[in-house]
Amino acid sequence: MVDDVRDDNGRRSSNGDRLTRAITAPARAMTRLVSGLAGDDEAPVPAQAGQRDAIVDCALYLDGVRQPAVGDYRQTLAAARRQRGSFVWLGLHAPDATQMAGIADAFGLHELAVEDVVSAGQRPKLEQFGDVHFLVVRTARYVEHKELTEHSEVVETGQIMLFIGPDFVVSVRHGTACRLKPVREHLEQRPELLKIGPWAVAYGVLDHVVDLYLEAAEGISLDVDLIEESVFARDTTGSGRMQRIYQLKRELVEFKRAVLPLQRPLQLLIGDTPEVTKELRKYFRDVQDHLARVVDQVTSFDDLLISIMQARLAQVTVDQNNDMRKVAAWASIAAVWTAFAGIYGMNFRFMPELEWRYGYPAILTVMVLISFAIYRILRRSGWL
Repeated sequence: MVDDVRDDNGRRSSNGDRLTRAITAPARAMTRLVSGLAGDDEAPVPAQAGQRDAIVDCALYLDGVRQPAVGDYRQTLAAARRQRGSFVWLGLHAPDATQMAGIADAFGLHELAVEDVVSAGQRPKLEQFGDVHFLVVRTARYVEHKELTEHSEVVETGQIMLFIGPDFVVSVRHGTACRLKPVREHLEQRPELLKIGPWAVAYGVLDHVVDLYLEAAEGISLDVDLIEESVFARDTTGSGRMQRIYQLKRELVEFKRAVLPLQRPLQLLIGDTPEVTKELRKYFRDVQDHLARVVDQVTSFDDLLISIMQARLAQVTVDQNNDMRKVAAWASIAAVWTAFAGIYGMNFRFMPELEWRYGYPAILTVMVLISFAIYRILRRSGWL
Protein backbone atom coordinates (compact mmCIF):
# COMPACT_ATOMS: atom_id res chain seq x y z
CA MET A 1 0.00 0.00 0.00
CA VAL A 2 1.04 3.68 -0.19
CA ASP A 3 2.07 3.71 3.51
CA ASP A 4 4.87 1.30 2.49
CA VAL A 5 6.34 3.79 0.00
CA ARG A 6 9.89 4.74 0.99
CA ASP A 7 12.31 7.33 -0.28
CA ASP A 8 15.79 6.68 -1.71
CA ASN A 9 17.23 6.34 1.82
CA GLY A 10 14.64 3.79 2.89
CA ARG A 11 12.75 6.18 5.20
CA ARG A 12 8.93 6.06 5.26
CA SER A 13 7.29 8.91 3.35
CA SER A 14 5.23 11.29 5.45
CA ASN A 15 2.99 11.97 2.46
CA GLY A 16 2.27 8.28 2.31
CA ASP A 17 1.28 8.34 6.03
CA ARG A 18 -1.18 11.13 5.49
CA LEU A 19 -2.66 9.40 2.47
CA THR A 20 -2.99 6.13 4.37
CA ARG A 21 -5.03 7.77 7.10
CA ALA A 22 -7.29 9.30 4.45
CA ILE A 23 -8.21 5.97 2.86
CA THR A 24 -11.10 4.14 4.42
CA ALA A 25 -11.67 0.42 4.69
CA PRO A 26 -14.06 0.24 1.71
CA ALA A 27 -11.43 1.97 -0.40
CA ARG A 28 -8.92 -0.74 0.59
CA ALA A 29 -11.33 -3.39 -0.63
CA MET A 30 -11.67 -1.56 -3.90
CA THR A 31 -7.87 -1.35 -4.06
CA ARG A 32 -7.48 -5.10 -3.85
CA LEU A 33 -10.00 -5.55 -6.66
CA VAL A 34 -8.29 -3.01 -8.94
CA SER A 35 -4.84 -4.36 -8.10
CA GLY A 36 -5.91 -7.85 -9.06
CA LEU A 37 -7.10 -6.72 -12.49
CA ALA A 38 -4.59 -3.94 -13.16
CA GLY A 39 -2.45 -4.33 -16.21
CA ASP A 40 -4.99 -6.33 -18.19
CA ASP A 41 -5.35 -4.41 -21.41
CA GLU A 42 -7.80 -6.89 -22.88
CA ALA A 43 -10.72 -6.25 -20.51
CA PRO A 44 -11.82 -3.08 -18.68
CA VAL A 45 -11.28 -2.81 -14.96
CA PRO A 46 -14.47 -2.21 -12.90
CA ALA A 47 -12.89 0.79 -11.22
CA GLN A 48 -16.01 2.77 -10.50
CA ALA A 49 -19.65 2.98 -11.44
CA GLY A 50 -20.12 4.80 -14.71
CA GLN A 51 -16.61 3.89 -15.91
CA ARG A 52 -17.19 0.13 -15.85
CA ASP A 53 -16.74 -0.31 -19.59
CA ALA A 54 -14.01 2.28 -20.15
CA ILE A 55 -11.20 2.03 -17.58
CA VAL A 56 -8.62 -0.60 -18.42
CA ASP A 57 -5.89 0.27 -15.92
CA CYS A 58 -5.05 3.01 -13.45
CA ALA A 59 -1.52 3.01 -12.04
CA LEU A 60 0.59 5.28 -9.84
CA TYR A 61 4.29 5.54 -10.68
CA LEU A 62 6.89 6.93 -8.27
CA ASP A 63 10.42 7.45 -9.59
CA GLY A 64 9.58 5.14 -12.48
CA VAL A 65 8.33 2.28 -10.30
CA ARG A 66 4.72 1.19 -10.20
CA GLN A 67 3.16 1.51 -6.76
CA PRO A 68 0.38 -0.57 -5.22
CA ALA A 69 -3.07 0.72 -6.11
CA VAL A 70 -4.66 3.23 -3.76
CA GLY A 71 -8.26 3.38 -5.02
CA ASP A 72 -10.02 4.89 -7.99
CA TYR A 73 -8.47 7.36 -10.41
CA ARG A 74 -9.34 10.40 -8.27
CA GLN A 75 -7.55 8.99 -5.25
CA THR A 76 -4.63 7.88 -7.40
CA LEU A 77 -4.31 11.35 -8.89
CA ALA A 78 -4.44 12.90 -5.42
CA ALA A 79 -1.64 10.58 -4.32
CA ALA A 80 0.47 11.54 -7.32
CA ARG A 81 0.06 15.25 -6.57
CA ARG A 82 1.15 14.72 -2.97
CA GLN A 83 4.39 13.00 -3.92
CA ARG A 84 7.09 14.60 -5.96
CA GLY A 85 8.37 12.55 -8.87
CA SER A 86 5.16 10.58 -9.33
CA PHE A 87 2.43 10.51 -11.95
CA VAL A 88 -0.73 8.61 -12.87
CA TRP A 89 -1.31 6.59 -16.02
CA LEU A 90 -5.02 6.04 -16.65
CA GLY A 91 -5.84 3.72 -19.55
CA LEU A 92 -9.25 3.85 -21.26
CA HIS A 93 -10.84 1.89 -24.07
CA ALA A 94 -13.49 3.50 -26.28
CA PRO A 95 -15.20 5.67 -23.62
CA ASP A 96 -18.46 7.47 -24.31
CA ALA A 97 -19.43 11.00 -23.31
CA THR A 98 -20.87 9.95 -19.96
CA GLN A 99 -17.81 7.95 -19.02
CA MET A 100 -15.48 10.80 -20.01
CA ALA A 101 -17.37 13.44 -18.03
CA GLY A 102 -16.04 12.42 -14.59
CA ILE A 103 -12.55 11.81 -15.92
CA ALA A 104 -12.44 15.19 -17.65
CA ASP A 105 -13.54 16.88 -14.43
CA ALA A 106 -10.94 15.09 -12.31
CA PHE A 107 -8.00 15.69 -14.64
CA GLY A 108 -9.05 19.10 -15.93
CA LEU A 109 -9.35 18.11 -19.60
CA HIS A 110 -10.57 20.63 -22.16
CA GLU A 111 -14.05 20.03 -23.54
CA LEU A 112 -12.92 20.24 -27.18
CA ALA A 113 -10.32 17.53 -26.66
CA VAL A 114 -12.85 15.41 -24.79
CA GLU A 115 -15.26 15.77 -27.71
CA ASP A 116 -12.53 14.52 -30.06
CA VAL A 117 -11.92 11.54 -27.81
CA VAL A 118 -15.57 10.51 -27.84
CA SER A 119 -16.11 10.99 -31.58
CA ALA A 120 -12.72 9.56 -32.61
CA GLY A 121 -11.75 9.54 -36.30
CA GLN A 122 -9.30 12.43 -35.84
CA ARG A 123 -6.15 13.14 -37.83
CA PRO A 124 -2.81 12.70 -36.04
CA LYS A 125 -2.10 15.97 -34.27
CA LEU A 126 -0.58 17.60 -31.19
CA GLU A 127 -2.53 20.36 -29.43
CA GLN A 128 -2.01 22.19 -26.16
CA PHE A 129 -4.73 23.23 -23.71
CA GLY A 130 -3.07 25.08 -20.87
CA ASP A 131 -0.52 22.74 -19.28
CA VAL A 132 -2.12 19.66 -20.86
CA HIS A 133 -1.06 18.38 -24.28
CA PHE A 134 -3.42 16.38 -26.46
CA LEU A 135 -1.75 13.90 -28.81
CA VAL A 136 -3.70 11.94 -31.44
CA VAL A 137 -2.15 8.95 -33.22
CA ARG A 138 -3.72 6.64 -35.78
CA THR A 139 -2.73 3.01 -35.32
CA ALA A 140 -2.36 0.37 -38.01
CA ARG A 141 -1.44 -3.29 -38.09
CA TYR A 142 -1.07 -5.86 -40.85
CA VAL A 143 -3.85 -8.46 -41.11
CA GLU A 144 -2.58 -11.91 -42.02
CA HIS A 145 -4.38 -13.58 -44.95
CA LYS A 146 -3.77 -16.72 -46.98
CA GLU A 147 -4.51 -15.11 -50.33
CA LEU A 148 -5.11 -11.56 -51.44
CA THR A 149 -8.56 -11.20 -52.98
CA GLU A 150 -10.72 -8.27 -54.01
CA HIS A 151 -12.29 -8.37 -50.51
CA SER A 152 -9.21 -9.00 -48.34
CA GLU A 153 -8.55 -6.75 -45.35
CA VAL A 154 -4.84 -5.99 -45.44
CA VAL A 155 -4.53 -3.21 -42.87
CA GLU A 156 -6.59 -2.73 -39.71
CA THR A 157 -6.59 0.79 -38.29
CA GLY A 158 -7.54 2.33 -34.97
CA GLN A 159 -6.69 5.34 -32.86
CA ILE A 160 -4.88 6.25 -29.67
CA MET A 161 -5.29 9.60 -27.92
CA LEU A 162 -3.11 10.83 -25.08
CA PHE A 163 -3.73 13.59 -22.55
CA ILE A 164 -0.31 14.47 -21.16
CA GLY A 165 -0.21 16.65 -18.06
CA PRO A 166 2.47 17.51 -15.49
CA ASP A 167 1.54 14.59 -13.24
CA PHE A 168 -0.69 12.35 -15.33
CA VAL A 169 -1.21 10.74 -18.70
CA VAL A 170 -4.61 9.53 -19.87
CA SER A 171 -4.49 7.11 -22.81
CA VAL A 172 -7.63 6.40 -24.84
CA ARG A 173 -7.63 3.51 -27.28
CA HIS A 174 -10.13 2.94 -30.09
CA GLY A 175 -10.03 -0.33 -32.00
CA THR A 176 -7.75 -3.32 -31.57
CA ALA A 177 -5.00 -2.39 -34.01
CA CYS A 178 -2.62 -1.44 -31.18
CA ARG A 179 -3.03 -2.68 -27.62
CA LEU A 180 -1.21 -0.76 -24.89
CA LYS A 181 -0.57 -3.61 -22.48
CA PRO A 182 2.81 -4.44 -24.12
CA VAL A 183 3.78 -0.77 -23.91
CA ARG A 184 3.00 -0.60 -20.20
CA GLU A 185 4.89 -3.83 -19.50
CA HIS A 186 7.90 -2.67 -21.51
CA LEU A 187 8.07 0.72 -19.79
CA GLU A 188 7.67 -0.82 -16.34
CA GLN A 189 10.79 -2.87 -17.07
CA ARG A 190 12.68 0.38 -17.71
CA PRO A 191 12.14 2.50 -14.58
CA GLU A 192 15.02 4.81 -15.52
CA LEU A 193 13.04 5.85 -18.60
CA LEU A 194 9.65 5.90 -16.90
CA LYS A 195 11.18 8.12 -14.20
CA ILE A 196 11.25 10.96 -16.74
CA GLY A 197 7.49 11.28 -16.33
CA PRO A 198 4.33 11.26 -18.47
CA TRP A 199 6.22 12.12 -21.65
CA ALA A 200 8.06 8.82 -21.37
CA VAL A 201 4.67 7.15 -21.79
CA ALA A 202 4.08 9.22 -24.92
CA TYR A 203 7.40 8.00 -26.28
CA GLY A 204 6.56 4.37 -25.46
CA VAL A 205 3.20 4.60 -27.22
CA LEU A 206 4.62 6.29 -30.32
CA ASP A 207 7.50 3.82 -30.50
CA HIS A 208 5.11 0.87 -30.35
CA VAL A 209 2.77 2.39 -32.93
CA VAL A 210 5.61 3.04 -35.39
CA ASP A 211 6.97 -0.48 -34.83
CA LEU A 212 3.57 -1.79 -35.90
CA TYR A 213 3.82 0.48 -38.95
CA LEU A 214 7.11 -1.21 -39.86
CA GLU A 215 5.56 -4.67 -39.52
CA ALA A 216 2.60 -3.61 -41.65
CA ALA A 217 4.95 -2.21 -44.30
CA GLU A 218 6.79 -5.53 -44.46
CA GLY A 219 3.52 -7.41 -44.92
CA ILE A 220 2.32 -5.02 -47.62
CA SER A 221 5.67 -5.43 -49.37
CA LEU A 222 5.05 -9.19 -49.67
CA ASP A 223 1.56 -8.57 -51.07
CA VAL A 224 2.93 -6.12 -53.64
CA ASP A 225 5.56 -8.65 -54.72
CA LEU A 226 2.92 -11.35 -55.16
CA ILE A 227 0.70 -9.02 -57.15
CA GLU A 228 3.61 -8.05 -59.37
CA GLU A 229 4.51 -11.70 -60.02
CA SER A 230 0.92 -12.62 -60.86
CA VAL A 231 0.54 -9.73 -63.29
CA PHE A 232 3.65 -10.58 -65.28
CA ALA A 233 3.19 -14.35 -65.13
CA ARG A 234 1.71 -14.95 -68.58
CA ASP A 235 0.98 -18.63 -67.95
CA THR A 236 -1.66 -17.89 -65.28
CA THR A 237 -5.21 -16.68 -65.59
CA GLY A 238 -5.77 -12.96 -65.20
CA SER A 239 -9.28 -13.15 -63.76
CA GLY A 240 -9.69 -10.80 -60.83
CA ARG A 241 -6.17 -9.40 -61.09
CA MET A 242 -7.23 -5.80 -61.51
CA GLN A 243 -9.68 -6.10 -58.60
CA ARG A 244 -6.93 -7.40 -56.33
CA ILE A 245 -4.59 -4.59 -57.32
CA TYR A 246 -7.30 -2.03 -56.64
CA GLN A 247 -8.10 -3.58 -53.25
CA LEU A 248 -4.45 -3.44 -52.21
CA LYS A 249 -4.32 0.14 -53.44
CA ARG A 250 -7.30 1.04 -51.23
CA GLU A 251 -5.71 -0.61 -48.21
CA LEU A 252 -2.49 1.27 -48.88
CA VAL A 253 -4.42 4.56 -48.92
CA GLU A 254 -5.83 3.71 -45.50
CA PHE A 255 -2.32 2.98 -44.27
CA LYS A 256 -1.04 6.29 -45.66
CA ARG A 257 -3.73 8.17 -43.73
CA ALA A 258 -2.24 6.81 -40.54
CA VAL A 259 1.45 7.17 -41.38
CA LEU A 260 1.98 10.41 -43.28
CA PRO A 261 0.17 12.90 -40.96
CA LEU A 262 2.14 11.65 -37.93
CA GLN A 263 5.28 13.38 -39.21
CA ARG A 264 4.09 16.83 -38.09
CA PRO A 265 3.33 15.93 -34.43
CA LEU A 266 6.72 14.22 -34.14
CA GLN A 267 8.47 17.31 -35.46
CA LEU A 268 6.67 19.41 -32.85
CA LEU A 269 7.69 17.02 -30.07
CA ILE A 270 11.32 17.19 -31.10
CA GLY A 271 11.61 20.93 -31.67
CA ASP A 272 8.72 22.99 -30.31
CA THR A 273 7.60 21.30 -27.08
CA PRO A 274 9.56 22.65 -24.07
CA GLU A 275 8.02 20.05 -21.74
CA VAL A 276 9.98 17.33 -23.57
CA THR A 277 13.43 17.05 -21.98
CA LYS A 278 16.62 17.04 -23.99
CA GLU A 279 17.24 13.41 -23.06
CA LEU A 280 13.79 12.35 -24.20
CA ARG A 281 14.14 14.17 -27.53
CA LYS A 282 16.75 11.59 -28.51
CA TYR A 283 14.16 8.86 -28.14
CA PHE A 284 11.61 10.79 -30.18
CA ARG A 285 14.23 11.30 -32.92
CA ASP A 286 14.67 7.55 -33.07
CA VAL A 287 10.91 7.17 -33.55
CA GLN A 288 11.04 9.82 -36.27
CA ASP A 289 13.79 7.89 -38.09
CA HIS A 290 11.67 4.72 -38.05
CA LEU A 291 8.66 6.70 -39.26
CA ALA A 292 10.72 8.14 -42.12
CA ARG A 293 11.54 4.58 -43.23
CA VAL A 294 7.85 3.72 -43.29
CA VAL A 295 7.02 6.90 -45.22
CA ASP A 296 9.62 6.00 -47.85
CA GLN A 297 8.23 2.48 -48.13
CA VAL A 298 4.65 3.70 -48.44
CA THR A 299 5.64 6.13 -51.19
CA SER A 300 7.47 3.40 -53.10
CA PHE A 301 4.50 1.02 -52.70
CA ASP A 302 2.18 3.66 -54.07
CA ASP A 303 4.36 4.30 -57.12
CA LEU A 304 4.87 0.57 -57.72
CA LEU A 305 1.15 -0.22 -57.52
CA ILE A 306 0.40 2.57 -60.00
CA SER A 307 3.01 1.09 -62.36
CA ILE A 308 1.54 -2.39 -61.91
CA MET A 309 -1.97 -1.12 -62.67
CA GLN A 310 -0.73 0.63 -65.81
CA ALA A 311 1.13 -2.49 -66.89
CA ARG A 312 -1.97 -4.60 -66.34
CA LEU A 313 -4.10 -2.16 -68.34
CA ALA A 314 -1.52 -2.30 -71.12
CA GLN A 315 -1.73 -6.11 -71.02
CA VAL A 316 -5.50 -5.96 -71.31
CA THR A 317 -5.21 -3.60 -74.28
CA VAL A 318 -2.69 -5.90 -75.99
CA ASP A 319 -4.89 -8.93 -75.36
CA GLN A 320 -7.88 -7.12 -76.82
CA ASN A 321 -5.84 -6.12 -79.87
CA ASN A 322 -4.74 -9.72 -80.37
CA ASP A 323 -8.33 -10.90 -80.13
CA MET A 324 -9.44 -8.29 -82.63
CA ARG A 325 -6.70 -9.31 -85.06
CA LYS A 326 -7.79 -12.95 -84.84
CA VAL A 327 -11.41 -11.97 -85.46
CA ALA A 328 -10.37 -9.84 -88.44
CA ALA A 329 -8.22 -12.66 -89.83
CA TRP A 330 -11.01 -15.21 -89.73
CA ALA A 331 -13.39 -12.62 -91.15
CA SER A 332 -11.09 -12.14 -94.14
CA ILE A 333 -11.08 -15.90 -94.78
CA ALA A 334 -14.86 -16.03 -94.50
CA ALA A 335 -15.08 -13.09 -96.92
CA VAL A 336 -13.79 -15.31 -99.72
CA TRP A 337 -16.73 -17.69 -99.35
CA THR A 338 -19.13 -14.80 -98.95
CA ALA A 339 -17.87 -13.19 -102.16
CA PHE A 340 -18.26 -16.32 -104.26
CA ALA A 341 -21.66 -17.08 -102.76
CA GLY A 342 -22.76 -13.51 -103.43
CA ILE A 343 -21.65 -13.57 -107.05
CA TYR A 344 -23.24 -16.89 -107.93
CA GLY A 345 -26.34 -16.02 -105.98
CA MET A 346 -27.28 -13.13 -108.30
CA ASN A 347 -29.34 -15.50 -110.52
CA PHE A 348 -28.15 -14.14 -113.87
CA ARG A 349 -28.99 -16.47 -116.73
CA PHE A 350 -25.63 -16.29 -118.44
CA MET A 351 -22.81 -16.75 -115.91
CA PRO A 352 -19.44 -18.54 -116.34
CA GLU A 353 -19.43 -22.25 -115.65
CA LEU A 354 -23.16 -22.47 -114.86
CA GLU A 355 -23.64 -25.17 -117.48
CA TRP A 356 -20.36 -26.94 -116.78
CA ARG A 357 -20.73 -30.35 -115.20
CA TYR A 358 -17.80 -29.85 -112.82
CA GLY A 359 -18.41 -26.17 -112.12
CA TYR A 360 -19.66 -26.58 -108.53
CA PRO A 361 -16.75 -28.70 -107.23
CA ALA A 362 -14.31 -26.52 -109.14
CA ILE A 363 -15.58 -23.35 -107.47
CA LEU A 364 -15.44 -25.03 -104.05
CA THR A 365 -11.85 -26.06 -104.74
CA VAL A 366 -10.90 -22.52 -105.72
CA MET A 367 -12.49 -21.10 -102.55
CA VAL A 368 -10.65 -23.63 -100.37
CA LEU A 369 -7.32 -22.87 -102.06
CA ILE A 370 -7.76 -19.11 -101.72
CA SER A 371 -8.81 -19.49 -98.07
CA PHE A 372 -5.82 -21.70 -97.33
CA ALA A 373 -3.47 -19.21 -98.96
CA ILE A 374 -4.89 -16.36 -96.88
CA TYR A 375 -4.61 -18.50 -93.73
CA ARG A 376 -0.93 -19.20 -94.41
CA ILE A 377 -0.20 -15.53 -94.97
CA LEU A 378 -1.98 -14.45 -91.77
CA ARG A 379 -0.35 -17.29 -89.84
CA ARG A 380 3.12 -16.14 -90.83
CA SER A 381 2.34 -12.55 -89.94
CA GLY A 382 1.23 -13.56 -86.43
CA TRP A 383 -2.44 -12.73 -86.80
CA LEU A 384 -3.45 -16.37 -86.24
